[in-house]
Amino acid sequence: MIKVGIILGTTRPGRNGEAVARWVHDLAGRRGDAAYELVDLQDYGLGHLDEPNIPAMGDYRHEHTKRWSATIDSFDAFVFVTPEYNHSIPGALKDAIDFLYGEWNNKAAGFVGYGVDGAVRAVEHLRHILAMVGVATVTHQVTLSIHTDFENGTAFKPAAAHEDRLNLVLDQVLAWSGALRTLRAS
Repeated sequence: MIKVGIILGTTRPGRNGEAVARWVHDLAGRRGDAAYELVDLQDYGLGHLDEPNIPAMGDYRHEHTKRWSATIDSFDAFVFVTPEYNHSIPGALKDAIDFLYGEWNNKAAGFVGYGVDGAVRAVEHLRHILAMVGVATVTHQVTLSIHTDFENGTAFKPAAAHEDRLNLVLDQVLAWSGALRTLRAS
């Protein structure tokens, strides 16, 4: 069974992302077609990149990096839940990606963005970053607006159509991850 990590890409206090990530996890889990696990960057205490060697070497010195490495290595695919901060992704998410290299290779990823414009610019940046660590990013994405999918900007109330869009993302993530399985095994 394919194992998918749903990565909550912000550590900001009071973040809306927790509700969004739980929504993704709950809907994905009901499908019964893969093992889905919520991964909260806040639980790893990564901070800024502090490893003395380049990630491609895989020679990690710090326990937080080793734990992060084992987590990411255990997945076949990902769904990134990200807000948009100043037209890009949160620094914590960029650092979390930069800590590793080989653990990301030959896996698939989809996106659920939220913000003023559905985090479309953040997701575009994330696509470029993930390409550099060998992640294949699917074409579909979910774009949640802070104006229409959050009551008073905080209470998450997604439009029903987003569930259909999320299922398209998950369908692609699973198909692409399955196709990349041979590369991951070599």
